[in-house]
Amino acid sequence: MKLPGHDAIARQADEHLVTHRVKLPRKVVERPIRQVAKRLLMALAVLIATALIVYADHEGYNDNADGSVDLLDAFYYATVTLSTTGYGDITPVSDGARLTNIFVITPLRVLFLIILVGTTLEVLTERTREEWRLNRWRSTLRDHTVVVGFGTKGRSAVQTVCATGLKKEQVVVVDPSSKVIDAATSEGFAGVIGDATRSEVLRRAEVHRARQIIIAPQRDDTAVLVTLTARQLNRSAKIVAAVREEENAPLLKQSGADAVITSSGAAGRLLGLSVLSPAAGMVMEDLIQQGSGLDLIERPVVRAEAGKSPRETDDLVVSVVRGHRVLGYDDPSIGTLQLTDRLITIVRATPGAQVAPHTRPLPRD
Repeated sequence: MKLPGHDAIARQADEHLVTHRVKLPRKVVERPIRQVAKRLLMALAVLIATALIVYADHEGYNDNADGSVDLLDAFYYATVTLSTTGYGDITPVSDGARLTNIFVITPLRVLFLIILVGTTLEVLTERTREEWRLNRWRSTLRDHTVVVGFGTKGRSAVQTVCATGLKKEQVVVVDPSSKVIDAATSEGFAGVIGDATRSEVLRRAEVHRARQIIIAPQRDDTAVLVTLTARQLNRSAKIVAAVREEENAPLLKQSGADAVITSSGAAGRLLGLSVLSPAAGMVMEDLIQQGSGLDLIERPVVRAEAGKSPRETDDLVVSVVRGHRVLGYDDPSIGTLQLTDRLITIVRATPGAQVAPHTRPLPRD
């Protein structure tokens, strides 16, 4: 296997060393800067309204400096009053001015404080709310799917499993890029920013409680390290990994992957098939694209099918999974179907009807 040296791996880890953070999907909300600007404008409007009210009744106020209250004095009085500073150099002396202070200025003062203090409290409590959401998310997350790497391969894998009925709330994306995680959360997935070769990052994604783990990083050596770490944390999860080079596939299986997909080899075989028969290439592309046209699914044998041959079932059976063996539909060793068997079948995808494949991992040798 072509792996870089230890120094290269260390440099890669240092480059991806970021604060391990979990990001949950957010609802569309107004930008914080816009929220603060809006509240500041509201506070300014209250200040101007108070100053105009004072100036309209300026004869009912007394300024210790010169005895009269002009527009500047009105704004000064509104500022020190709303901020509860209250120097006392400008005071209401008439009954009308005092009643205005009781029933108008005081409510405006309270409104002014609510606007400013409310903004501060919202900023201070944002972290607390996010921690509460995070703790609640962790406590309810079970049997989910962890996707390491949200590039072209990882994104396509997520779209495929979601097309079979998996909810977005049950998917956690792990990637060292904050921009990639932002893209994942914008699509409704939870995300963890960090290097997936580190066990702490995978623990934040609750890998030890996951049912399925999809490993699709950019480098084969990273895929090996992630597979080793994930298998150490979760012995029962189904792990599917992608590699670029065919020669690295055996090492991935030795590292604990249940299935290994060679991306370059698979693409090359599909290209070759399309050259020999463009129609066959289109059919194969349709089969691996879940949710439209023909779908290739795995399901258990139902009781009505037990004792029959694969050809006697209603669905088009391609293969039979028996124990750890995958047998062709025409393999004579199949005999008749058993309730413990599973079938790989081709079905017509019906809009609105999603069939979730059986996700129990194959028994390991």
